[in-house]
Amino acid sequence: MFSFDRRDFGSDFTFGVATAAYQIEGGQGHGRGSSIWDTFSATPGNVHNGDTGLNACNHYELWPQDLDLIRDGGFDAYRFSFAWPRLIPEGTGAVNQAGLDFYDRLIDGMLERGLKPYATLYHWDLPSTLQDRGGWMNRDIASWFADYATLVARKFGDRLQATATINEPWCVAFLSHFLGIHAPGYRDLRAAARAMHHVLFAHGTAVDALRAEGTKNLGIVLNLEKSEPASDSEADKAACNFGDALFNRWYLGGVLKGQYPDEMTEWLGPHLPTNYQDDMAVVSRPLDWLGINYYTRGLYKASSEPGRPAEMVKGPLEKTDIGWEIYPQGLTDLLVRVSNDYTKLPLYVTENGMAEVEGDNDPRRTKYYEDHLKAVLAAKAQGADVRGYFAWSLLDNYEWAEGYNKRFGLVHVDYQTQKRTPKASFRAFQGLLHNSR
Repeated sequence: MFSFDRRDFGSDFTFGVATAAYQIEGGQGHGRGSSIWDTFSATPGNVHNGDTGLNACNHYELWPQDLDLIRDGGFDAYRFSFAWPRLIPEGTGAVNQAGLDFYDRLIDGMLERGLKPYATLYHWDLPSTLQDRGGWMNRDIASWFADYATLVARKFGDRLQATATINEPWCVAFLSHFLGIHAPGYRDLRAAARAMHHVLFAHGTAVDALRAEGTKNLGIVLNLEKSEPASDSEADKAACNFGDALFNRWYLGGVLKGQYPDEMTEWLGPHLPTNYQDDMAVVSRPLDWLGINYYTRGLYKASSEPGRPAEMVKGPLEKTDIGWEIYPQGLTDLLVRVSNDYTKLPLYVTENGMAEVEGDNDPRRTKYYEDHLKAVLAAKAQGADVRGYFAWSLLDNYEWAEGYNKRFGLVHVDYQTQKRTPKASFRAFQGLLHNSR
């Protein structure tokens, strides 16, 4: 059990769980189009064990029991994502009625159980046909995405508690176009530079589209890290500054201030889209809230490799099963920093959690949540306007390039039988939240 009380967070604080469509839905018939993750995962060498999201957790059929779990856990809200290729199989044009019907059932199911729907438009499953046209490297994606946002607004907007445009633009752009670890798997600086800008430009055009349809309570979800130097040397401090600019300040500065850090525009220089500066008013459209996903810190040292301004190193702290350092203080520091330096918007911790070994007895995960919830309280005590916390994830699920090898769930999933078993960490939340809804 946790050592604090729900009341410590304030009467209007939202507790929720988070998932993403490709990671849990399965259900890949029913008119759904192909996504970049279908083809990326089908390519040998990209994903652990060749795992794909073909079946995942079969949330497409089992959603009623999954929503029951969220309700029974005492949570207020469910953060989920729409699958673009399920709604518009070719990315543009014809709409898939079976997809509309599925999300109608899902959202109505949340409302029937007293759960607030927190929707994400894009959690990485780009329709393959749009990748054929350049995907995030093509400026036209801003209008494709705005059209998709308009569809979601018209069909579901009046039932959504909050809507985020994009989940983790750093992953969409840099992890996927420079490091090549996620779909579409490019390792190309020009591709990355264009994606880094277009993903935020598309965010802005989607905000405009949603607002035009009257959709309320709009935000974006940024994944941030606590960037720290590996030593006190000036070279490592400079490397840390570069890492912070790349991971944090590009997205915070772009979205909230309409400006990118000089370190990045110099580094990316000729690879950025021509006249990208003209788009910054759209990139920085006013928002109603900001989502922050936090998992770990980034530890940086100077790189000896030509053209590489910084290198990440492994730190000495206790690690999760995916190898990420457990560093709750970083969450406090980030929330306070964003609140002091960037925005007075309400902040939500939209993802936080840890990969842990197989099974439903997970004392380390329970402690992880305990320590990170304390970190949220500490940030609130320092003036950060934190309004909610979403645990990642409700279910063990398809963990992208890690396949089914890493488990983040509060609920254990047997992938052969699809049996759900709540873990000790789920029970800890239940104890915190019981009878409070």
